[in-house]
Amino acid sequence: MSRPCPCTSKKPYDHCCGPFHTGAAAPETAEALMRSRFSAYALGKVDYLIATRPEAKRAEENRDELLQYCKSVSCVGLKIISRERGGKGDDAGIVTFHASLQANGRRTLHIETSTFARENGRWVYVDGVVKS
Repeated sequence: MSRPCPCTSKKPYDHCCGPFHTGAAAPETAEALMRSRFSAYALGKVDYLIATRPEAKRAEENRDELLQYCKSVSCVGLKIISRERGGKGDDAGIVTFHASLQANGRRTLHIETSTFARENGRWVYVDGVVKS
């Protein structure tokens, strides 16, 4: 049995975000993609984070900076606040979440409303608005 999934779904990683990270499966909803991206940050799966951005934006991603960020922060918990569309039959979706993070011994709450879209049949993270 694998460890619990970092996305706090209470499912084993191998039966939750793990198949998305290995490419064995693709998230069917915007929320599933958002959860898998949280887990990717927690586990330093930088290539997955880049691959789940729109194709036109991937070249803008800095792999080394993403990896450094992943190493510098602990992803403690995730809470989904709301979701609009983003289901199996939708082409776009919005997910608002709270991510509990820890860096340099301090815990912070990252609150974001993320926009997702389908690109070539797969969900991608378009952008997000962070509440300050």
